[in-house]
Amino acid sequence: MGALDRADVVAFLATTDLARARGWLEEVVELPVLGDDPYAVTFDANGTVLRVVAVSELIPAPYTVLGWIVDDIRQAVGALRGRGVTFEQFDGMDQDDHGVWSAPGGDLVAWFKDPDGNTLSLTELGPAG
Repeated sequence: MGALDRADVVAFLATTDLARARGWLEEVVELPVLGDDPYAVTFDANGTVLRVVAVSELIPAPYTVLGWIVDDIRQAVGALRGRGVTFEQFDGMDQDDHGVWSAPGGDLVAWFKDPDGNTLSLTELGPAG
């Protein structure tokens, strides 16, 4: 095996219901399916493989587990809202009506949950990004 700095990364996400996760990621998030078996569904996330693995029990992490960098966060939020996604509002964070937070460095971030309660995010990089 070669050096890991030249190897592709695989992202993982857990679900208690593969069919539900597949439908949501395929239809709502619009990721193409690469493969499907009784243990996992794999998706093409813009050249990165996302492997959604079946688990019998899931306790969602209290932090973001998967996120996307987008060119226009408001367009991306609007598109996902149009497909039924609700964006999170957090106490103490200065988020706009769409759930978008302006980070001190200029990035814009919005969070939403998948059907299993995993926290996912969108980020539009600011000028320094």
